[in-house]
Amino acid sequence: MANHAQLSFQDASSPIMEELIQFHDHALMVALAICSLVLYLLTLMLTQKLSSNTVNAQAIELVWTILPAMVLITLALPSLRILYMMDEINEPDITLKAIGHQWYWTYEYTDFKDLSFDSYMTPTADLPLGHFRLLEVDHRMIVPTEATVRVIVTADDVLHSWAVPTLGVKTDAIPGRLNQTSFLAPRPGVFYGQCSEICGANHSFMPIVVEAVPLANFESWSSLSSS
Repeated sequence: MANHAQLSFQDASSPIMEELIQFHDHALMVALAICSLVLYLLTLMLTQKLSSNTVNAQAIELVWTILPAMVLITLALPSLRILYMMDEINEPDITLKAIGHQWYWTYEYTDFKDLSFDSYMTPTADLPLGHFRLLEVDHRMIVPTEATVRVIVTADDVLHSWAVPTLGVKTDAIPGRLNQTSFLAPRPGVFYGQCSEICGANHSFMPIVVEAVPLANFESWSSLSSS
C-alpha cells in the first residue's frame, strides 16, 4: 500500500516485482554515472583550454562510440531477462479469469465448479473503520500463498486494465481478446490495485483487491463459496 508523499515504489510482494525494483535501481545508477560523466566533461571543457591533440584524437572518438554501446548492453540484458520472466507461465497452480465491466470486475475460478462473483467498490458510507476509501471492494479475489496464479484478463464492454502494482502485474482487458499474466504471493497479505485504462465516467471507481491466504484457508473459503 502506498504511503502519503511516497516517492519510490511500493514494497514488493512478488518475486517479479522484486526483480523490477532491482532493475529500476540498476538503471538509475547507470543514469547517474552518465550524468556525472557528462557534467564533469562539460565543466572540463568550460574551464580548460582544448589542445589540438584533444580535438583530433581518434582514441576519444573510439571510446565515445564503444562506451554507449556497452552501457546499452548493461541495460538491455537484464531488461530482456525480466521481460521473458514476466511472459513465461509454466504449469500454474490455479487459474482465474478477470472480466472488466463498466464499472466493476467479475472473477471466475475456472478450476472450481460454479465459483464466480462480481467485485464492486465499497461505497464510502458503507466503508468499515480503518479500510481504504475508493480501494476497498465488497468481494476480494482470494488466492493461496506460495502458488503460481495465472490470471486470464478480458473485458465485456470497453478497454480496461487489471493492475496490482505491489504484485508487479498490469494487463490490458480487451473485449474479444484473452490476455494472461501470472504472479506468486510468497506471504499472506492484502494487495490493492485499480483499473489503469480510462474506461468511462466511473473509471476511478473500479478497484482491485487481491487477498493472499494460506492454502488451508483458501480451501475452506473455496468449498464454502462454491457450495
